[in-house]
Amino acid sequence: MASCNILCSVKPQIDSFKKSCFFQSWSNRPHGSSYFNKNIQFRRNSFVIVKASGSRTSKKQVEITYNPEEKFNKLADEVDREAGLSRLTLFSPCKINVFLRITSKRDDGYHDLASLFHVISLGDKIKFSLSPSKSKDRLSTNVAGVPLDERNLIIKALNLYRKKTGTDNYFWIHLDKKVPTGAGLGGGSSNAATTLWAANQFSGCVATEKELQEWSGEIGSDIPFFFSHGAAYCTGRGEVVQDIPSPIPFDIPMVLIKPQQACSTAEVYKRFQLDLSSKVDPLSLLEKISTSGISQDVCVNDLEPPAFEVLPSLKRLKQRVIAAGRGQYDAVFMSGSGSTIVGVGSPDPPQFVYDDEEYKDVFLSEASFITRPANEWYVEPVSGSTIGDQPEFSTSFDMS
Repeated sequence: MASCNILCSVKPQIDSFKKSCFFQSWSNRPHGSSYFNKNIQFRRNSFVIVKASGSRTSKKQVEITYNPEEKFNKLADEVDREAGLSRLTLFSPCKINVFLRITSKRDDGYHDLASLFHVISLGDKIKFSLSPSKSKDRLSTNVAGVPLDERNLIIKALNLYRKKTGTDNYFWIHLDKKVPTGAGLGGGSSNAATTLWAANQFSGCVATEKELQEWSGEIGSDIPFFFSHGAAYCTGRGEVVQDIPSPIPFDIPMVLIKPQQACSTAEVYKRFQLDLSSKVDPLSLLEKISTSGISQDVCVNDLEPPAFEVLPSLKRLKQRVIAAGRGQYDAVFMSGSGSTIVGVGSPDPPQFVYDDEEYKDVFLSEASFITRPANEWYVEPVSGSTIGDQPEFSTSFDMS
């Protein structure tokens, strides 16, 4: 058991104190899902906060809250500053497509699209450590079924970075996965972009952000977007990224609802029929969102009809969310090629999602829109309702 020495001064002078209780607050949840619990609050502290209650009696109550990981991380950071960068933990957020128009079929078999991409607050955490090996990266994760070899975009991104820069750093990487796969949220693409950013930090930033963005398109169409500032109008296959000021207020909440079933992107595009898709000008959608905000009529996704053919239950889910929401959502739509349904305007899912046996295994998460500071990577927003953080130890001493 870890121990610590805490120096604090409480007046009047206390000769002795007795430990009255010691408890740990843990948040356990089944793998692959998020839950809402407004009664659980996680405090974020520097290492130790001492609170003494005043009273006219001689009895003093002191509460100490201690987050050991935060202390250890700061100590390690101090070592890193002296010895050079050897480890790094980054937030890897996902995205939604506020609208997604498919505008044409290309000669290479791909489709041209026009879409408003926006980063949101749901994301993974990736821990990078320099490896003593000069021949192999090692990847681990908390989720079963995620490939750990060259099929994973994290490993592809590291191989790409070494190829482009000639650097020889290899890494131990742990992926703490919270973004579901097959969701249309770009979780894997975000992981790749985050990895390129991290590899560049370890190498002393030998590449520019623009170079990282251009290179990333070689391994995935959605990856370049994450090198924007978080809101972008994307065209081509998605790799042509036009940074724009965020047209959406950050305080607008949303809920993400993803059934266990995933939509095959290839199958969705195979069923897509260009002549049956929307004909609305995507730039007019962007202008309307910028001037009037999000509404149901601007959240057009041309991939919804083919995705609903692939997964009819997804169409039913969207319809039920709209009907049950009774106006609580500004818009309800599918992100990307599915299978996540997004409700913008409220962080709470409809009650039927909790009550119906059909939806007992859905992934649920609240989220909000975020952007990236210039010359920095994305930062996970601090939220009092976040579930699944590292536990903090709250110790109460009765001092008399």
